[in-house]
Amino acid sequence: MSFPIHRPRRLRNKQSIRNMVRETHLTPEDFIYPMFVTFGKGVRKKISSMPGCYQQSVDEVVKEAQRVYKLGIPAVLLFGIPKHKDERASEAYSSKGIVQKAVKALKDKVPELVIITDVCLCEYTNHGHCGVVKNGKILNDPSLELLAKEALSHARAGADIVAPSDMMDGRVAVIRDVLDGHGFDEVPIMSYAAKYASAFYSPFRDAAESTPQFGDRRSYQMDPSNRREAFKEVALDIEEGADIVMVKPAMCYLDIVSDIKDSFDVPVAAYNVSGEYSMVKAAAQRGWIDEKRVVMELLTSIKRAGADLIVTYFALDAVKEL
Repeated sequence: MSFPIHRPRRLRNKQSIRNMVRETHLTPEDFIYPMFVTFGKGVRKKISSMPGCYQQSVDEVVKEAQRVYKLGIPAVLLFGIPKHKDERASEAYSSKGIVQKAVKALKDKVPELVIITDVCLCEYTNHGHCGVVKNGKILNDPSLELLAKEALSHARAGADIVAPSDMMDGRVAVIRDVLDGHGFDEVPIMSYAAKYASAFYSPFRDAAESTPQFGDRRSYQMDPSNRREAFKEVALDIEEGADIVMVKPAMCYLDIVSDIKDSFDVPVAAYNVSGEYSMVKAAAQRGWIDEKRVVMELLTSIKRAGADLIVTYFALDAVKEL
């Protein structure tokens, strides 16, 4: 039967009723807050293309992480900006590397906070690519050894979860094997399983100082036109030992988030990336949108699509609105 028996507006009349029948609920536990760690002390450097975000030294990261935890956000995702870069990304897997130092400091000062570390080479190489380069070509298999060394160094420092974001074939299996072989069999892997070669990453490259010095990353990151390929990438990562799989970016790839959630029985993360963040910030600064409402609508849509975890630079702002 239809109108006038059925009146959907009955359940929209009051805020209290709307709250009662709401299908999708955001909580602080849904969020992972990304942070950029750099060398020095007392450093809190604004990222011009990402208003409200900073490159921070370890001491400042600890202070902000304490605020993050008090707000009820359970986890941070660390990216490192090293002092020195080279062809072999040596600071990525150094026991004295910037991320390794940050992990140790955070586990000492905020032990209950879940520390997730980005495992990639692009921030640490002088060419800005996510793998070993030879004669202008990004080599897959030689890169795996370095990625595994990086993941192991993070686990040794105390990381709770390692998150390979490089998109090299087979890296989850190699990392799982190395972690298990060194007694870190209980450290989960959150793989960037369906990571697209997106134009939405530009502000991040400014933040992480990881812009490729030649070419682009389309030979290893996924073609934005492809949907079915995401199933293959996710299935391979799960087979290799991934405990959590991620779709990146989130906003323009909600169909992929939904597909993966419906098809695989593992937690699904989605990365609300820098370009998505900066677009909202820029429009809000010009008075074109209501930032608070847009942020909450955006994050709700990501969870509604199926994301169990949302990596977002909006985490601190969003929690205040919940």
